[in-house]
Amino acid sequence: MTPFAVFICIVAGLGAGVGTGLAGLSAAAVISPMLITFLGFPAYQAVGIALASDVLASAISAYTYGKNKNLDVKNGLVMLASVLAFTLVGSFAASKVPNSAMGGFSVFMTFLLGVKFIVRPVMTTKEARADKPLRTKVFQSLLCGAVIGFICGFVGAGGGMMMLLILTSVLGYELKTAVGTSVFIMTFTALTGAVSHMAIGGLPDLPALTVCIAATLAGARVAALFANKAEPKALNRVTGVVLAVLGAIMIVVKLFCP
Repeated sequence: MTPFAVFICIVAGLGAGVGTGLAGLSAAAVISPMLITFLGFPAYQAVGIALASDVLASAISAYTYGKNKNLDVKNGLVMLASVLAFTLVGSFAASKVPNSAMGGFSVFMTFLLGVKFIVRPVMTTKEARADKPLRTKVFQSLLCGAVIGFICGFVGAGGGMMMLLILTSVLGYELKTAVGTSVFIMTFTALTGAVSHMAIGGLPDLPALTVCIAATLAGARVAALFANKAEPKALNRVTGVVLAVLGAIMIVVKLFCP
């Protein structure tokens, strides 16, 4: 790898890691566009690297949130089953789509979700979700999981953002538990997506993969530790700013660095 390629992988990995640990953002929201734009990676291979980078980053984030009692494993497992099944479907569909058709969705959604958290912060409490009937929770989790899984497998990036949006807005989670549950699910969806991408498209560039994984893991660990200590209102604002800035940067990259 050239020094420039190493630099791009480190910057992309750190940005992705912060997004993962802070907001449950899939690494592909940052890594994929940067590898494609600056290093000329094929989109399918770039998504595979990003998903592989997501596995350890999401796992360490989920561990940190779980340690701080901000992880809903029981209800998360229900959604996980649906997400995993449709991640495979989405990953196969992605292999049939041209490079140019992948990635644009996640960039704009990152920015809009960031603005949403700044303008309308999530201030729901954990107690509020307890009032929902079990049947409603299960149905919503399965349906939402199908949508999230397909998006995650297809573009490798929308899954994390969609999950955070759905967990807070549809399923009524407070922000920290939403992020904790999101990264818990993303650990398995990223693993499934990465394996299926590599099985279909072959092994990616190993040096780039190694650097991206290391940088993403470091960024996720630091961000998750901060998020679990922050007050809800402050966390909403920081999360919103991070997502909005990442989204804005990637929009500029897409517009001016075709």
